[in-house]
Amino acid sequence: MNNETRNDEAVSPVIATILMVAITVVLAGVLYVWAANLAESNTSDAPGFYTFSGTDAPGTDGAVIMTMNSGNDLGWASIDIKSSVDGAASTMVVACGSDDGNGGTVSENCYTVSTTETDQVWNAGEQITVDTSCDTSDASTCDVEITVINNREGQTLSITSITVE
Repeated sequence: MNNETRNDEAVSPVIATILMVAITVVLAGVLYVWAANLAESNTSDAPGFYTFSGTDAPGTDGAVIMTMNSGNDLGWASIDIKSSVDGAASTMVVACGSDDGNGGTVSENCYTVSTTETDQVWNAGEQITVDTSCDTSDASTCDVEITVINNREGQTLSITSITVE
């Protein structure tokens, strides 16, 4: 005679408790990863955090004034500035007075910082004057497009169109 007695009453609640704990741990991990990614993405220098504006500079030299209206400070070494005149291919704009690679200094297709600060960053509210190859001496207009690129992230921060008279 087999007289085995089994107590199956406690098995089902134990399995249910283990499953509920496992599901809770997995959900907590998923929520943690989601929240960490959300917080990380809100602190980046994404294009939406910068605004720029541009105006025609006084005179007939084809220069434009670019203003960084809002955003974190941008180091000059971490941005590229390009200009395009009347839909032509864009050209890199470097700081005026920098070495041109031929023993001289750059004096065309370059930018000048409007303030005398030496902090090596472009601050919100600060202006630069960009000398373009736009020739307005014959009283015509040029459509100038200035592009500001974060060269470390490969992100375009601004494309600003200005009509130069």
